[in-house]
Amino acid sequence: MRRAFIPGLALVLAVVPAVAAQTPQARRDGAHDFDWEIGTWNTHLKRLLHPLTGSKQWGEYDGTSVVRKVWDGRANLVELTVHGAEGTFVGLNLRLYNPVAHQWSLNFARSDIGVFSQPTIGEFKNGRGEFYDQESLNGRAIFVRFVITRITANQYRFEQAFSDDGGKSWEVNWIATDTRVPGKP
Repeated sequence: MRRAFIPGLALVLAVVPAVAAQTPQARRDGAHDFDWEIGTWNTHLKRLLHPLTGSKQWGEYDGTSVVRKVWDGRANLVELTVHGAEGTFVGLNLRLYNPVAHQWSLNFARSDIGVFSQPTIGEFKNGRGEFYDQESLNGRAIFVRFVITRITANQYRFEQAFSDDGGKSWEVNWIATDTRVPGKP
């Protein structure tokens, strides 16, 4: 009996650490990842006017973003209004947190169109937010990437890029730098 016990114990001791190593770690709850952004921001926006055409013509805009907490931070609503030589751009972004997937969906709508675009899905890791979706541009399927970086209490950068080659290369077409308006909720 002792001879069967020792090899059996050795097998258990060898298998248990391997199984434990395969056990997924608990995912971080990101329900409050956007809490830092609640408030009013001055926005400087650069937008590539004709993306994925080889054009280098950019439009520049200035205005405000107002971010409001919804559902105790598990959602928020962004209202963007900017003005530039190409006109006024007004947008709305409803961001919703999925507690099962531990990811955010960013749902953007422009006031001149009045419908939400394809949701962009992603999460924050190490102080960087990355969100992706697939859309159509001029009849071609493209990937879209949103990245939020350089986050401090009073400033952050938001960048959008398109890829028409399956994500091998990206063309940045939207760069926003937001600076908090002091004393405004």
